[in-house]
Amino acid sequence: MKQGIHPKYHETTVTCACGSTFESGSVRENLRVEICSSCHPFFTGKQKFIDAGGRVDKFKKKYGI
Repeated sequence: MKQGIHPKYHETTVTCACGSTFESGSVRENLRVEICSSCHPFFTGKQKFIDAGGRVDKFKKKYGI
């Protein structure tokens, strides 16, 4: 492998919007995510609605509908 072309690999802290944190490895030092295994409906068995209200308005504005 060539020397000096690979990014530095860090032990990183991943922070979810729900407040949960865990350690992982990444080229970035800190990561923020919207949803994790602690709050994802597949793992918790609970329905969670994620706000997607602005997407329809953005589409209509973009295409002039």
